[in-house]
Amino acid sequence: MSKTHTHKQTRSVINRLSRIEGHIRAIKAMLEEERPCPEILIQLAAVKSAITKASRLVLEDHMESCLYQATKANAPEKEWNSLKEALGKYVM
Repeated sequence: MSKTHTHKQTRSVINRLSRIEGHIRAIKAMLEEERPCPEILIQLAAVKSAITKASRLVLEDHMESCLYQATKANAPEKEWNSLKEALGKYVM
């Protein structure tokens, strides 16, 4: 698949995922240390929120680059269908 456009948020998403990765390691350590469940749940909620924010950036990037380019090329149906399929899996 050739790349004909850029995604402006790629670096930001990668940075967020790196922080999430570190956070997950910290939660695993908390479990190993048998920290209280409420503390662990709070940290899991923070990870969930961070993943949601990263997902939002990926979606915004897709809309601003992929869908925009497909519309300019008069071929938006394939991109829209791909997005609908991905959102169906993400939301469920």
